[in-house]
Amino acid sequence: MLVRPHNASNLGSVARVAKNFGLRGLSVVEPAVPADPDSTRLAVGAADLLATIERHPNLSAAVADFPVVVTTSSFRGRGRARSLELSELPQLLSETGGTPTAFVFGPERSGLTEDELARASACLRLPTDPAFPTMNLSHAVALVLGVATAFAPAGAAAEPASAPEPLAPASEIEGAIAHWDRALEAIGFYDTGHRDRSLRDWRRLAAGRPMSMREVAILRGVANRVLVALRIREKDRDPSLRSG
Repeated sequence: MLVRPHNASNLGSVARVAKNFGLRGLSVVEPAVPADPDSTRLAVGAADLLATIERHPNLSAAVADFPVVVTTSSFRGRGRARSLELSELPQLLSETGGTPTAFVFGPERSGLTEDELARASACLRLPTDPAFPTMNLSHAVALVLGVATAFAPAGAAAEPASAPEPLAPASEIEGAIAHWDRALEAIGFYDTGHRDRSLRDWRRLAAGRPMSMREVAILRGVANRVLVALRIREKDRDPSLRSG
């Protein structure tokens, strides 16, 4: 999944890499450059992927159906939920038991924003030289997919002792955060400001570990009870709000 790629040539190179490792689709987050003759030339044997790129208005929409979201960076970020070395990626894939995983790569020039990184289950740090940390986009994709697919068969062959609870896709986690946002607004949590930063921290906490549908339901249930309790209290204070 490519976020706002600037260079059309990278679309072609990444499409070819994706097909090398057996991927059947490629997604981009807008605004992104369209495919052009240069990208077609570099997508040798992968023109089908290039022609069927899925485009999304933002990262939230792009990862909505994925329970596990892995972002990539050559830097260590402040406060990221789970920072992984590339060598630790197989362990993450083993823990999530073959759950659909989105690998997200940021723009060539700037990388992902803090808000986008906050949506990650894990941030994968690529092992580059600190003196020259940035990688060509297609090279980064090849490195990550190479490690991920090399260990996929072993993870898929291992059957858990009991069926795990289904993990919640990112859209469900985002719904829970929106529910908590309403509850926190109602109790005056944002009176001191910093709403955007607080929401980013909540998103990082929720996305930082894959959550089951049951866990997300519990979070939403608590937020809902807060809102219900506040409505009841308001009615008790104002008799005109009582029905009948």
